Amino acid sequence: MNPKTEGRLLRIFVGESDKHEGRPLYQWLIEQARAQGLAGATALRGMGGFGAHSRLHTAKILRLSTDQPVVVEIVDSAERIEAFLPVVDAAVREGLATVERVEVRFYRAGAADGPRPPE
Repeated sequence: MNPKTEGRLLRIFVGESDKHEGRPLYQWLIEQARAQGLAGATALRGMGGFGAHSRLHTAKILRLSTDQPVVVEIVDSAERIEAFLPVVDAAVREGLATVERVEVRFYRAGAADGPRPPE
């Protein structure tokens, strides 16, 4: 994916306890995105939320084993995101997926111990 281009952000809202092929769904989605060569994916755990059933999912100290909301974000070109959507559609039984336009300002990979720009 070239920098300073228009891309797409795919957001997939699922539950932490959701499974696919015996693994957490969010993990499976990230692995599938990587296998298909998408630019990047991140899973974020939510502190609370609700979905289509209006059940609250929260992170309370005494209820850490509850079904936390998880958002998987994947960024790539419009064509690559569109090609990945059938994979998402087939795997997500309960959840929400959105796609929005984004401006990609940079996409870098570099050595972790390489030179850093001046601050």
